[in-house]
Amino acid sequence: MGKKRNNEKQKVILPPDLPPEVTEEEIEVSDEDLEFVKENQDYAVSVTRLDTKSITKHVTRVANVEEDALEVLYEKRLRKKPLPKPEEENKTQVDRVDALPVKTLEGELYYRTSKTSDAPEDGGNEEATEEDRVDNGVLKLTKAERRAKLKKTKKVAKKQEDVTKAEEVEPTPQAAVLAEVVEDLTAEKTFESKKQKLAELGIALLADPNSNIKFLKEMLQIVKDNDPAIVKLGLLSLLAVFKDIIPGYRIRLPTEKELEVKVSKDVKKMRYYEYTLLTTYKGYLQKLMSLEKSTAFQHIVIRCICTLLDAVPHFNFRETLLGIVVQNISSPDDVVRKLCSGAIESLFINEGKHGGEATVEAVRLIADHVKFHDCQLHPDSIQPFMHLTFDEDLRRAEKQDEHNKVKNKKQWKKKNREEKKNREQSSHSQGNDGRQSTRTKFNEEVAADYRAASLAPDVMKQREMQSDTLRAVFETYFRILRHTMQSLKARPEANITASTTSPSGSHPLLAPCLNGLGKFSHLIDLDFMGDLMNYLKRLASGDDKSSEKQSQCLTVSERLQCCIVAFKVMRKNLDALNVDLQDFFVQLYNIVLEYRPGRDHGGLLAEALKIMLCDDRQHDMQKAAAFIKRLATFSLCIGSAESMAALVTVRHLLLKNVKCRNLLENDAGGGSVSGSIAKYQPYASDPTLSGALASVLWELNLLWKHYHPTISTMAASISSMNNAQNQVYISTVSPQQAFKDLSLEHESFNPQFNVRKVNKKKRGRESEPTPDTCSTIDENEVKEKLSTRFFLLRDIKENERLRAELERTTLSLQLYEEYKRQKRKSKKSRNV
Repeated sequence: MGKKRNNEKQKVILPPDLPPEVTEEEIEVSDEDLEFVKENQDYAVSVTRLDTKSITKHVTRVANVEEDALEVLYEKRLRKKPLPKPEEENKTQVDRVDALPVKTLEGELYYRTSKTSDAPEDGGNEEATEEDRVDNGVLKLTKAERRAKLKKTKKVAKKQEDVTKAEEVEPTPQAAVLAEVVEDLTAEKTFESKKQKLAELGIALLADPNSNIKFLKEMLQIVKDNDPAIVKLGLLSLLAVFKDIIPGYRIRLPTEKELEVKVSKDVKKMRYYEYTLLTTYKGYLQKLMSLEKSTAFQHIVIRCICTLLDAVPHFNFRETLLGIVVQNISSPDDVVRKLCSGAIESLFINEGKHGGEATVEAVRLIADHVKFHDCQLHPDSIQPFMHLTFDEDLRRAEKQDEHNKVKNKKQWKKKNREEKKNREQSSHSQGNDGRQSTRTKFNEEVAADYRAASLAPDVMKQREMQSDTLRAVFETYFRILRHTMQSLKARPEANITASTTSPSGSHPLLAPCLNGLGKFSHLIDLDFMGDLMNYLKRLASGDDKSSEKQSQCLTVSERLQCCIVAFKVMRKNLDALNVDLQDFFVQLYNIVLEYRPGRDHGGLLAEALKIMLCDDRQHDMQKAAAFIKRLATFSLCIGSAESMAALVTVRHLLLKNVKCRNLLENDAGGGSVSGSIAKYQPYASDPTLSGALASVLWELNLLWKHYHPTISTMAASISSMNNAQNQVYISTVSPQQAFKDLSLEHESFNPQFNVRKVNKKKRGRESEPTPDTCSTIDENEVKEKLSTRFFLLRDIKENERLRAELERTTLSLQLYEEYKRQKRKSKKSRNV
């Protein structure tokens, strides 16, 4: 029996099986169930009071503890757990007369409390029942008490809110400083983290762009940050990455039909790489365009755009880059303008990067830009045209290619005839003929593919691009000339004021236009050469009716440049042109008197003297004498560099025209015996009518005493030119070289001129000491003397002005005193 009982005790009573799990979605609630719950809501009060948090609380098992000891462990935990303290703010303590205290396990006594409710749940009953006031021995408040308590709590909460708002509005200085420090540290930490992130992404892309191409999007996302410093770093980082990973070809995305075709993994990877690169590059350019007008980012944006145009002109979206650069090529900002002009110049010089296509596009855009702004742009806008290069042998290469094509065509026809004859003579079948024709077609396709893949330049395409470039360049140049003529005729008075206020006047593009015409004049079509010479003649000298107005509108440098360009065009097209250049000599003869040092460009004057007078060209004796006399007079009134250029020209003319050396004689009448005009007319506008042979070069005697030893030496050598020992001497120094040697930037008092030192002996007089025997004059000493003299003159004028003001003031005071005396006398007479 005992064994049976022990066996029964050892039997384990298994719990019943759990019902199958049913998901909430499978549970269906019928309408009858809903109606039943609504009708019996009073019976569900106990369900609503269940503590769901305690039920759903996760219970942790205690390891290595037996079941009997587990209950003791739970009891100890409950004893150690402190009971919740009653909250005094939201709970009211029960009166000690109405309820008994409660004793805890630790032996402490406390009275129960009840929570205050904000509003009654039923909202419709005004009287409280006994069940509402007493529940399980806990006293509840009445409705009026609850309202009073609610008002009190609201007042307390409102006061606390006011205090917190006041603290927020008026923070302490220490808190404000602490908040600023924390904010700065946070911003600096964020900046460093983003900077580090940009560096990591950039290094990863440069190390392996094929695998890490997705990082481009992350870098572009960082560029959209609100911090300007992060944006600038991101733009420069992306610029460096794009310069390195952009391929040497344009990317063409596959079409829909091509995407439907199954391809290998390598092709898919390459397509993904190209698509990501192109889309990110497009987003980068859009970001640059959006920041272009911002003053804070303008310099960095233009620098990025110009660098991309210079580095990858062959890649996609080149038209967008060119458009932005051309729009800013005449910007008032010097940095932006120089960057854009330098990018266009680099594009013209390095045509090997893009094959010349970008050059044609850039020239067309600049031509349209000049037309749109009516030629009112900065001179740097068309200055890059000077860096264009044109291959003059393209026509020769084209003829050679045509000759080779004809020769190859003849050989090909001959070969086909021989093959046809062999096919007719042979007894091959029709199928064999078909195979022969297939082989011929295959050879033709191979030859076409070879020509397409060949790296040899296409002469016809290059010639077409060069023709388009030349057409756009000369269209721009002729538009500028035409606009200048129209502006001079339409409003000469306005142009006079504009030319005096600004160095470029109302036609700022005229100077670079004339430079370009002088460089590319040999490429102009002969049909337009006559019109060009007429334009230059009218700009240099003007029409008969308005010559004075136009000469006042254009500056001396611009008129000199017109004369220089006319002579360059004539010399480069000597065989095709028959133009009378007498008007340009007349204009140069008058310009010499209008030249002012510092205001006008001395290099242009020296170049005009060299091209028009010194180059191998025979001049009329009257004209040569007129220029000799005027240049000698001109040397007395200008700086040392211009004087040296003029004297070099005078010496050259005297060496070429022996009869003009009569001007060096000091006899009565000078050189009038050799001339047809007996009287010298210094104010004549035509050099042939000036009668300069009737004058004497007395200016050389004054130039002997010039402060600059080089000028004095040159004047002495010209004066002694009639001596027999100096007739063989030929000058090797041009006016341009003389001007450069003695210019203000490279002024030297010891130039290397091969001039022989001679002593001039006049007839019937004692020999005078040459300038070479005089001691060298110290330039600093001369400057000090001149400065003291000018300061003295200025002080004298200032004293005179002050004396005049003093005299006027004293006279006014005297008159006022006289007026007072007269007034007193009149008063005395009235009183008497």
